[in-house]
Amino acid sequence: MTHKFDALILGAGAAGLLCAAEAGKRGRRVAVLERADRIGKKILISGGGRCNFTNIHCRPENFISANEHFAKSALARYTPSDFIALVEKHRIPYHEKTLGQLFCDHSAQDITNMLEAESRDAGVQLFLNAKIGDVQHTTEFMVRTDSAEFRSPVLVVATGGLSIPKIGATAQGYDLARQFGLKIVKTRPALVPFVLAKKEQSLYCDLAGVSAAVEVSADHQSFREQMLFTHRGLSGPAILQISSYWEKGNPLRIDLAPNREVTSSIREAKTRNIAAARAAFLGVLPKRLAERWFDLHMPQSWTNQDLEKLERQLHEWTLVPADTEGYEKAEVTAGGVDTDELSSKTMESRKVRGLFFIGEVVDVTGHLGGFNFQWAWASAAAAGRAL
Repeated sequence: MTHKFDALILGAGAAGLLCAAEAGKRGRRVAVLERADRIGKKILISGGGRCNFTNIHCRPENFISANEHFAKSALARYTPSDFIALVEKHRIPYHEKTLGQLFCDHSAQDITNMLEAESRDAGVQLFLNAKIGDVQHTTEFMVRTDSAEFRSPVLVVATGGLSIPKIGATAQGYDLARQFGLKIVKTRPALVPFVLAKKEQSLYCDLAGVSAAVEVSADHQSFREQMLFTHRGLSGPAILQISSYWEKGNPLRIDLAPNREVTSSIREAKTRNIAAARAAFLGVLPKRLAERWFDLHMPQSWTNQDLEKLERQLHEWTLVPADTEGYEKAEVTAGGVDTDELSSKTMESRKVRGLFFIGEVVDVTGHLGGFNFQWAWASAAAAGRAL
């Protein structure tokens, strides 16, 4: 059976569904082909099941790309306020958690229900369990699934990245880009926990569950948020943020007590001894971490020079992670379709007319905190309005 549409969209995730709704509102006959048995799987598990759907402080500086200017146009034309208006139209209760992050009060299902309703109202047809086989292009695009053939002058690739393969992530979007001659910026896991080397694991990983406010730095970037020890390494917002900038083999520098001077109370004590020093550490760091750090770095004596070294070690803990936890635990995929290949206004390929790439498959990666969803909405709206 052959179906004809004005636009075909591959992927019923955040970007694909919003793009479909935007195009449908403008009178286009749109089909969304989704290989899974339900829509928005990644939306449903995001934000601990409550979907951190945007960030009110969204700025171009919150995004990483080989071309730092590419995302500006789409982000300026579809802002957090635009998506918030859609959420409020559907009377979805939400709240700001921290640092401008907006979450659903109830469930991420509210967002997928909203996107499905918007698509349905715009006349979009959704095809689930649609495994894409062959994609060809002559005068129009032809997409074969295992049960039908779809034809359209427009093809939008919204297949996402490689993150979280257990919910169906594949390299299909990158394969299609290469098929049509588009360049790919090397992909890597981003917003992902670190695995420590065996030595550091033996010293710290029994602290799993301990969290501390830190400032972590790598590649001239730094983030000041919470860090969490895990059974294999380090996680928490600060670590996830810096992971997007880290390259394997490079060191991390962690300030365990930002803007705090730990040894000042030891210097001021009438007697400089282990008890006073341990008390000083317990006043700044979580108890188990304080005790472990002090046991590992306790000085031989209590001279000013030794105390300066102890202070410095606390603010400049330097280690080289063995690796990241990989795509299995990465929230997003960095890299992707080279932005030099796309129009920043419409997301259309500069080489193949009618071919669009949106969302995570593109080389635009947001910081933690709702920015990747905002890129999905903004790039989707840019394409949807241009179809």
